[in-house]
Amino acid sequence: MNKIISGNHIVKSFGQGDERHNVLSGVTVEIKEGEFVAVMGPSGSGKSTLMFALSGMDSVDSGNVLFDGMNLSTVGEKELSDIRRTKMGFVFQQPTMLKNLNILDNIILPSMRDNRKNVAKISEKARALMNRVGIERLENRDITKVSGGQLQRAGICRALMNNPKIIFGDEPTGALNSKSAQEIMDIFSEVNADGTAIMIVTHDAKVAARTERIMFMRDGKIVSELKLPKFVGADIDGRVEEITAKMREIGI
Repeated sequence: MNKIISGNHIVKSFGQGDERHNVLSGVTVEIKEGEFVAVMGPSGSGKSTLMFALSGMDSVDSGNVLFDGMNLSTVGEKELSDIRRTKMGFVFQQPTMLKNLNILDNIILPSMRDNRKNVAKISEKARALMNRVGIERLENRDITKVSGGQLQRAGICRALMNNPKIIFGDEPTGALNSKSAQEIMDIFSEVNADGTAIMIVTHDAKVAARTERIMFMRDGKIVSELKLPKFVGADIDGRVEEITAKMREIGI
């Protein structure tokens, strides 16, 4: 598989003067097309900062990030915004939806920028995605009138609207109960099986167990990795134990 993202010796610091500290300390990482990757580690280890750096949502102090052959540090802000909008998808712990729009309109909104004359086609695609994730009856529902799991499914639909090469998920199941979290991971697995790369930041070993490569972070560095075979549905407990054993081994 070809590399879709390559982060090379990434350094990212926050604070000023004596208060300045590295959140990422020379991280080098690659993600290939179609990979399903998780990032784990204690709070403050740099997990989300790494995701923001690799997606171009945050600049880096030194090093570089190559996405699909483009150096994200050298492109302008408009081009960078277009790359994120058309080639990446984002799913966060708390979906950012506009309260004055219904579920369908929130899903299609980011896709309207370049396709204002194709509202019917865009809406048709959104409805197909909603049907795929099981929220087809909610298109006219206010975002305050659905469950957290349903709202997260809508967020996944929105992330998929432009056929991204990769989806970034920052604790995408963190606010959900175990049943809803499992359902969201089922959807991610289906999306990944179609060829979309996925990178998830998570504290949850059950979530990470659904992926195929886990990067463990501590103090701004990737300290270890664990590769797993493709998840087939019946081996979750054994995979969780393998992950937790690895975490004990490396002290996180």
